[in-house]
Amino acid sequence: MTGAIRRKWNNASVRSKLLIAFIIPTVLILIVNIYMYVSINTMIAKVDEIYVVNVSLNNLSDDLTSIQNSMKDYLESKSTTSLNDYYRAEQDYRNGLASLDLKNSGTAVYAMQENIIHQSENYLQVAGETITAKRGRNVEKYKASFEETVGMYSDLQACIYALNNKQFKKNTSDYSILLSSLRSMEMITILILFFIGIVNVIVVFLMTKSMTLPLIDLSQAANEVAEGNFDVEVEVTEGGDEISVVSKAFKQMLLSIQKYIAEIKDSVLRESRLKEHELVMENRMKEVQLRSLQAQINPHFLFNTLNAGEQLAMMEGADKTTEFIENMADFFRYNIKKIDNDASIAEEITLVDKYVYILNVRFTGEIHYRKHVDEEVTEVRVPSMILQPIVENAVNYGIRDIDWEGHIDLNVYRENGNVMLSIKDNGIGMGQEQIDRILSGEAVGEPSADHAASNGIGLGNVIERLQIFTGRSDVMEIFSEGEGKGTEFVIKVPMHV
Repeated sequence: MTGAIRRKWNNASVRSKLLIAFIIPTVLILIVNIYMYVSINTMIAKVDEIYVVNVSLNNLSDDLTSIQNSMKDYLESKSTTSLNDYYRAEQDYRNGLASLDLKNSGTAVYAMQENIIHQSENYLQVAGETITAKRGRNVEKYKASFEETVGMYSDLQACIYALNNKQFKKNTSDYSILLSSLRSMEMITILILFFIGIVNVIVVFLMTKSMTLPLIDLSQAANEVAEGNFDVEVEVTEGGDEISVVSKAFKQMLLSIQKYIAEIKDSVLRESRLKEHELVMENRMKEVQLRSLQAQINPHFLFNTLNAGEQLAMMEGADKTTEFIENMADFFRYNIKKIDNDASIAEEITLVDKYVYILNVRFTGEIHYRKHVDEEVTEVRVPSMILQPIVENAVNYGIRDIDWEGHIDLNVYRENGNVMLSIKDNGIGMGQEQIDRILSGEAVGEPSADHAASNGIGLGNVIERLQIFTGRSDVMEIFSEGEGKGTEFVIKVPMHV
């Protein structure tokens, strides 16, 4: 391979190299197959031609027998069928004589052919006279003529047989020669195919060697890198094919990785220290928040105060005040008792009922509350304090400052193996941006200190606890058609968590 050809080969694409490696042996095999096809078909045609003369002579003998037999039948029966058979056989015999051509088979064979033709003409003439005599009812004439045809028939069949036998011997000799040639052709073809196979293997090996060796080296280097060894050496192949490009890119990537590893080690060390500090601060912040939440309500002081107020109201006969204080006590008792536990849906609904009652006492019945509950799912367990914060959000940010009558609807139903808890208001509604912020876990709708009966738990906290409890992310959906068209919060909890 000269230098120019080598450069062209190295710069060729992998596809071009593979096409060349495929096309060269394919073309060679195609040429050999075409040569074999032409040669074999030529031999077969010659073999077919060898015995054509013998077949023609056999047919000629059969036609002659048909003439003699049909003539005999006609003389005995004088039937039209026999006469038609005679004329048909005579025509076939004449056609067979006309198609017989042995000029190229030698002088002796050609002389025998001419003799058969001459005898056949005499025979056909006498046979015709016999038929004519029979039709003219000249008994003596057709009997004598028939006897003459019998002798001529025997002599003619003997001549045909002798010619056929002589031609068969000659054809057998020719067939042996052709068969020997065909076998020689077969051996030559096998040797050529074997040679082409060897050449094909050598050519494919040489042509693919330049492609496979760089790939093998590259795969070994990749395995080393996969095992964590980034100090391997990558040999870049010469040329401009895809393998060379991949080798160069892999080597550059390896150098970049080695550089980044050193930078990442320093960065990880700094980040781990920072993360450790952040975790400590986060734990301390949660501890402070928990203590702050606990400090917001002193249970003993609160319950003692509410109980004293309830007893005082009962002594004074203030039944409504007694009911109000009792509901307040139950509401805060549930908050303290269930803050870290789960609850049934029935308990959550009861808490909402008490919460709405407290609000209606404060706002003189401005909140119209309705509920529709599937009683068969009320014992399903959910995180505590998930409905009341949403109702609180609907009151404070949905219907509190509207100019029309405010409604809050609570619906609990089953759908596709889930318990669906829907809290819907007819308040001011909200935009999609605000919905996205709530669902992303941001503390939107956190009640302020002046809101009555606030428990200090926001919507973000509700969503987070639902996700932890169910192990799913799709625990809440929020729907709002726009400003002034209300908002619907839908909580989705599996029937069996």
